[in-house]
Parts: sequence; structure tokens; C-alpha cells
Amino acid sequence: MRSISRVGPILVVFAVLGVAVGGCGTLSTSLVAESSMLASRAPISEPVEAAPDAPAVSTDTSEPAATPVVITYEPITSENAPDWVVALSGPADASLRGTPEPVPPDPDVEEYDPWEKFNEKMFTFNYNLDKYVLKPVAKGYNVVMPDMFQTMIDNAFTNLRMPSRFVNKVLQFKLVDATKEMGRFLINSTLGIGGLFDVARQEMGLERQKADFGQTLGIWGLGPGPYLVLPLLPPLTVRDGVGYAADGAMNPLYYYIPFWWDQFGMKVGDTINDRSLNLDLFQGIEESTVDLYSSVRNGYLQRRNRLIKEGR
Repeated sequence: MRSISRVGPILVVFAVLGVAVGGCGTLSTSLVAESSMLASRAPISEPVEAAPDAPAVSTDTSEPAATPVVITYEPITSENAPDWVVALSGPADASLRGTPEPVPPDPDVEEYDPWEKFNEKMFTFNYNLDKYVLKPVAKGYNVVMPDMFQTMIDNAFTNLRMPSRFVNKVLQFKLVDATKEMGRFLINSTLGIGGLFDVARQEMGLERQKADFGQTLGIWGLGPGPYLVLPLLPPLTVRDGVGYAADGAMNPLYYYIPFWWDQFGMKVGDTINDRSLNLDLFQGIEESTVDLYSSVRNGYLQRRNRLIKEGR
């Protein structure tokens, strides 16, 4: 009963915010259209005949055309894609997004997979779970939840995961990057209303740092170990599995939300929201990839190897 009493008000607040943001989105769309029409219909003054001896006088009384409003969206690349994207898209994700890989594949990356039979079964389970459960739910969620509100939720969860990125940047001796990450957290937690808005990036150019404990262990010289796929988790190696657990232990939600079912609900909500933001990311990849499991394995290991090299 205690948990239900706390969840009830939260659901009411989310519903009110969803309606409010949905209205704002409709209004903003109409304003953009109106601005574009005004720009295309800039008044043009008619020429006026002047007397032969009269001095030349400018008769252009038209006001400058209104500047059209431009809305841009940040493209998803292999650098900022979430973990579940790597789990399903693999190295083919660049062609699907229309963005070429900035670094060619490293032929020296070893695909050490002694548990391949087990991993293939777990990969099939995760893939089918996404295809038949997570994606349909995300589609329904996308219908009722405005895009702006989805972005705000994603920003809030990203802001809450700051401790892991900050600690790992310190452990990697990247103190300037650690300072930037702390600055982002302070700015977004205050001016960004608890992290709902990424003011630090939009107004000050402070990008979110990429750091996790698996990357830190790799920078320290620890090898990746065997490739591993577990149910409900992204692809891992043994090293990255240890890092995944360490990063999870630094999530403040696990300490401020005492009950495991509340923590599980927050995780599910974050996953559905993240999936909804990336619904069309890898449409048709099953038809374009012959061996999906091997492609994902190679893509994941290449990506992790590149992140470690960039962090050194």
C-alpha cells in the first residue's frame, strides 16, 4: 500500500504533464507554419511614379521578411546509440542511419567466443523479446506520449547517471572531462529543472562524456575476456560485465528508491522511453544481414575496442 500511495501522485503528474506538453507541441507546430507563410508572403511595395524634377525618394516601406524557424534533430550515430541498439544493429547500424563509420574496422580485434552456443540462444531470446514485446509496447507509448516529453524523460535519466561518468573520468585521469561532466550536472539540475532540459549542451556546448567502468578497465590494460550474452542485457564481455555491475552500483536511484519493484519499474520505464525514441533505427536489418549474431558480436567488439583506444 505504501508503494501504491507514492506511485499514484506520480502517475497523475505524468498525465498532466503529458497533456500540457502535447498542447505545447501542437501550438509550436502551428507557429512554425505561420512563420514560414509570413516569410513567403513578404509585402512588396508598388512602384510610385515621381515628378521629373522631384528628388529621388525611396518608396520601399516593406518590413524585412520574417526569419523562418528551423528545427533540427540530433542524429543517432554509433557513438551515441544506446546499448540495446548495439545489441540488435551491430556493424550494419551505420548504413541504416546513413552515417559512415568514422574509423574502419580493426582486423586485430579478436572474437573470443567459447560460449557461442549459449550466447546464440540468449541473443535469440533478447531479439524476440524486443521484436514481439518491447517494440510493440514502445509504439503504443509513442502514440500517447509527446516527443518533447520523451526527450525530457531521457534527459532526466541521463542526468541521474552522472556519478558513473564522473567517477570513471577521474579513474581514467581525464580530470578536465570529469570537471565538464560535473558542470553539466550542476547546470542541468538547476537551470534544466532537475535535468529535464539539457541546458548545458544546448546553451553552453558541454557535451555528455562517454565513460563506463568496462572502458576504464580496458584503459588500465585488462583484456576483454570471453564474449557473453545474458538475458535482458546488452552484449558484454566478461570485463564489460564487471564494469556494467560497477556502473549500476553508482546509480543513485538504487539508494533513494528503497523497494526493488520501484527500481524495476523505473528501469522498465527508462527502457521503453529509450526504445520509443529509436523506433525506426534498424528497420529491415533481418533481411540485410545473413548472420545477425556474428555481425552484432563483431560490431560490439569493434565499438568497445575503439572506445578504449579513444580513452587512452
